[in-house]
Amino acid sequence: MTRPTPGRLFAALSLLCAFLASLLAPSAMAMGSKPAAQKREASQDQSPSDLESMLVKSLLEVRQNHLDIAMKDIEALLKIYPNFKLAHLIRGDLLMARAHPLSSIGSAAGASQQQISDLREEARARLLRHLEQMPVNRVPKYLVQFQPEQHHAIVVDTSKSRLYLFQNDNGTPRYVADYYISSGKAGAEKNKEGDQKTPLGVYFVTASLPKTQISDFYGTGAFPISYPNEWDRQQGKNGHGIWLHGVPSDTYSRPPRASNGCVVLANPDMDKIGKNLQVGLTPVVIGDKVDWVDPKELAAQRSELSQRVENWRRDWESVNTDKYLQHYSRNFRAPGQNYQSWEEQKRQVNASKTWVKIKLSNISIFGYPGNENLMVITFNQDYSSNNLKNQMKKRQYWKLDRNEWKIIYEGAA
Repeated sequence: MTRPTPGRLFAALSLLCAFLASLLAPSAMAMGSKPAAQKREASQDQSPSDLESMLVKSLLEVRQNHLDIAMKDIEALLKIYPNFKLAHLIRGDLLMARAHPLSSIGSAAGASQQQISDLREEARARLLRHLEQMPVNRVPKYLVQFQPEQHHAIVVDTSKSRLYLFQNDNGTPRYVADYYISSGKAGAEKNKEGDQKTPLGVYFVTASLPKTQISDFYGTGAFPISYPNEWDRQQGKNGHGIWLHGVPSDTYSRPPRASNGCVVLANPDMDKIGKNLQVGLTPVVIGDKVDWVDPKELAAQRSELSQRVENWRRDWESVNTDKYLQHYSRNFRAPGQNYQSWEEQKRQVNASKTWVKIKLSNISIFGYPGNENLMVITFNQDYSSNNLKNQMKKRQYWKLDRNEWKIIYEGAA
C-alpha cells in the first residue's frame, strides 16, 4: 500500500481534530489538552472509570496529532471492552486516516448517520466530564439530610448524562464516584405513559431484580424506582416501569438519549452501583442539571427544616388543633383528602384526646430538583394517645409559601 503523503495525513488528522473541537464547549477548549485528572490535583479521588480515562486519553492524543499512540490506546481499550462501539468508531477512523483523508467522521465504520450522531454525543458527554472541573468542596443542594440507615444516595444529571454516587457521612453527603448514563429518548420531565422521557424528582429504590429475573435487554441487574411518586400523582403525571438498569450483553453502553425513560448504565458500572443500593431506602434524585452548593448552606437548611418538623411534632402533642393546623398549606392534599376534610377530621379526632405523644426517628430531608421551594421529608413515627397506639413510616412534602414552610402533602411512605 502506498504510504500517505504528509499533506494527506495532515488533512485526515485535521478532520479528526476538528471533530474533537466540535464536541467541546469553548470553556472546555480553553483548559488545554491535558486530561482533567492532571489538572484537578485537589480532586484525585474524583476520577471516573478506567475505561473513560483510557478513551479520553486516546482522543486527546488524536487532538495532539499523536496518531500511533492514540491507536495503541484504543486497541488496548478494545481488548478489555470489545463491545464498546464508540471505541470501534474511533479505531476505524484512525485506520482510515492512515490511507486517505476522511470525508466525514465515522466513514470507516459503515454506520448510519443516526448511529454516528449518537456516538458523537456519547464522546462529547465523556470528554466534557474529564475536561470540566468537578465542583471543589461542593455537594448537590438536594441532599439536605440522610437518615442513619441510608448508606448512599444517587443524583442524576440528565443534561450531562451523568450519575453521581454519594455516601452518608454522619448525615451529610460525601462524593464516591460518578458514571456515564443514558436517559430518555425524548429528554427529561416525564408526564405520561409512553412519552419516552425520564422523570425529574426525588424517588426511592423499590426493588432489586437480579439478572436471573430479567431479560438480557436490562443487563446484569435492574432497580425499579418509585415513579410516579406522591408529588407526581398530585400533578397528574402517570406511567410506570422506570428503572436503573444495565445494557444487553452485546453492548457496552448506549447513546446519551436512548432509553424509554429509564436511567441506563454500562453493566460493570451497574454492578458497582448495585452493591450500594438499599430497597426502600436509597434515594434517587433526578434533575435536568445539578446545582452544587457549599455544605454550610445545607447545614443551615437542615437546621431550619429540622426545627420546623420539631415544631409540628410539638404542636401535635399539644392537642391544640389550631396550632397544629398552622403547619399545613391551604393547598394541602393527602390520599383522598383536601385541606378542608383534613381539618374536619383532625378537629374531630382531637376532641377525644386527653394526651398525645409523638416520637420521630430516622428523619431524611431531600430537596426537589427544579423546585427549590419543595422538600421531601420522610421519617418513622411512633404515635400514642389515651385511646390509640400505632407506628408508621410517613412522608411529607413541605413547600415554601410566603417565606414560611408549610406541609402540602402527607401520607404513608
